[in-house]
Formats: sequence, structure tokens, C-alpha cells
Amino acid sequence: MTDKNLISTNTNEEVIKKSLFIGVCFPIQSNQDFFKQLEQHQDLNATHNCWAYRMANEYRFNDDGEPSGTAGKPILAAIDGAGFDSVGALVIRHYGGIKLGTGGLARAYGGTVAKNLKAAPFQYYIPKSDLMIHIDFQYSQILHQLLNQFEGVSLDQSFVSSGVDNLVNLPQNNIEDFTKSLNNHTKGSAQIKVIQT
Repeated sequence: MTDKNLISTNTNEEVIKKSLFIGVCFPIQSNQDFFKQLEQHQDLNATHNCWAYRMANEYRFNDDGEPSGTAGKPILAAIDGAGFDSVGALVIRHYGGIKLGTGGLARAYGGTVAKNLKAAPFQYYIPKSDLMIHIDFQYSQILHQLLNQFEGVSLDQSFVSSGVDNLVNLPQNNIEDFTKSLNNHTKGSAQIKVIQT
């Protein structure tokens, strides 16, 4: 699966029925990193500081005093809907005197983050793996051609008496086709082992 990662912190503001909603989305490395950044960005003078974060299968959210399910969950849904991973989102609300109702709150919190992520600078994260490959000397050039073809890189190469040991890195979704192709070219003599994901 390819996810989008934020490149930098992005902020936006929405005024909805006189309430000011400030969205802050930021890249995170761990849940500790999330809480450290949350502390930096939240406004303790605001009416509410509602948040959510997503890191692979780990996620959390908080309504910070808003009715249950009207803030944190919609923020998380906006993160997931935009296809982001390793991201934290905070929405700071300054109450403007007009109640929005539960549906209005959910739309305001989720919508603030959705608009933020739509405008935020991002890059695609492509999961990769390291492979150890042992081949006969004669197949060295073919290996490098296949690495180019399947968006792989050679990390290390050492010549041993029985051939060449290669440490390579490949996008995970290309490993199966790369392996088939290398086995075809080497008549099944290549020894391929995934060593790190």
C-alpha cells in the first residue's frame, strides 16, 4: 500500500457560524512525537483542542469536551479519507456563540482537516525491502539491468569464490516480478532472500 506523508506542518483556518476553527496537520515519527508536537501547537486559551493521529495500524483521537464522536473521529476520518499516514491533526476551536449541533460539529472538524490535507505538501511513501542475492559471476550485468527495470538499487556487492553476493533494495510491490525475472535469466540458480522489510 502506498500512503501519503506530509513534508511539513500545514495550517489553515475556517470560520463557521462565528466559531474559528484552526487546523494544524504535522508529520509524526511516533506517538511520543505526536504528543510533543500537540503540546507545541495547541492553544490552551481556546475553547477546544481536538485531535487525532494515524501511524500505520495505530491511531487515537480526542474530542476535548465536544460531544462524543463529533470531533476526534471526524478528524481521523479526514486523515484516512485523504490517504495519509504518519500524521497528526489538531483542530483548535474558538467558540463564537452559535451552537452547530452534532452534525455541524462533525462537518466542521472533519472539513477543516480535509481542506488542510488537500492543500498540504506531501510525498508518497513506497514500502521497500532489502534482499540478499547470490548469483554466478556471469549474471552480474543482468542483475543490474533488472534492478534498473524494477526501481531497485544495489547497496553492496562482494565477490566470493562461488559468485557474487549482492545486497539490494527494492519497492515491495516489485519484488515478486523482479524475482521471477531474475530466476528466468539465471535458470533458477539465483539465491534470493528478503532480509529486511
